Amino acid sequence: MLVVGGGPVGLAVAIEARLAGREVVVVEPRTAPIDKACGEGLMPGALAGLHRLGVDPAGHALTGISYRDRRRHVDHLFVTGPGRGVRRTTLHEALYARSIDLGVEHVRARADRISQSPDGVRAAGVAARFLIGCDGLHSTIRRAAGLAVAPRGARDRRRFGLRRHFRVAAWTDLVEVHWGAGVEAYVTPVADDTVGVALLGPAGVDYMDALATFPEIRARLRGTEPLGPVRGAGPLQQRSRRRVAGRIRLVGDASGYVDALTGEGLSVGLAQARAAVATLDDGPEAYERAWARATRDYRLLTSGLVRWATSPGRAAIVPVAARVPPLYGAIVERLAR
Repeated sequence: MLVVGGGPVGLAVAIEARLAGREVVVVEPRTAPIDKACGEGLMPGALAGLHRLGVDPAGHALTGISYRDRRRHVDHLFVTGPGRGVRRTTLHEALYARSIDLGVEHVRARADRISQSPDGVRAAGVAARFLIGCDGLHSTIRRAAGLAVAPRGARDRRRFGLRRHFRVAAWTDLVEVHWGAGVEAYVTPVADDTVGVALLGPAGVDYMDALATFPEIRARLRGTEPLGPVRGAGPLQQRSRRRVAGRIRLVGDASGYVDALTGEGLSVGLAQARAAVATLDDGPEAYERAWARATRDYRLLTSGLVRWATSPGRAAIVPVAARVPPLYGAIVERLAR
């Protein structure tokens, strides 16, 4: 089996395949560890999924999620167990090491051309029975397989992510989601002395200018040392026509992505990885059905929240969550699974 894309989801697919007794080659042009702009909060379901793969990355325990604005906040503690804040590079190193232990072969190359026959597929000089495209938001495999769908909707509603780390003592065990006028700030402790702050918002946001609009975060970070550059990703919403084309399967962000707003991207990616490997020999529709089941809650809830977050009613999100804590808690728990 050939996996194109050696990020966390691609490595999860490779590990799943090795655990199922398959030979696996991962093609990735970048050297490990690979960094990426993301919130870095593993929900309890994502952490459990990693443990099932034999991966246990170091990080900071997360006990719940807090929605906050300038006047109020509402907290929900996970009931299914803790999550974990983990630096993206730490997560990648742990998954990469596990794949090596299991005998996954890694090839440094780009899969720019794909050829496919009824019996197999070939890319980057590697021939295999199946190709699993895990090459992210702007997937080359999705485009090459004819599965990409042109973006729809107004360009000014597209959302992008930015992330930076700061050397500061972690002040919370919660993922704090601060709601501003047009940008959300996600605070995630990833070590006792390191906090990541990710911003989600429209194109053209200046990270430090936007961060300055959150007085609570600004006070916490006053005088702290930024660790590394600001990293960005987007536009976040990506669509695919289908997840299967012959012997090609799309997994993770390559298969389509709604938004990072709910923080469950890795949970969904791990579920897709498991489904893709489990259904390889069952025909293309088996994976389409499994993909739909694995992503249903994420697609419905995240799409609804994004529509709300980009509407004139955005300012009501935290007040509504505070007025109806059981509903807020139910949504958090659904997304944390």
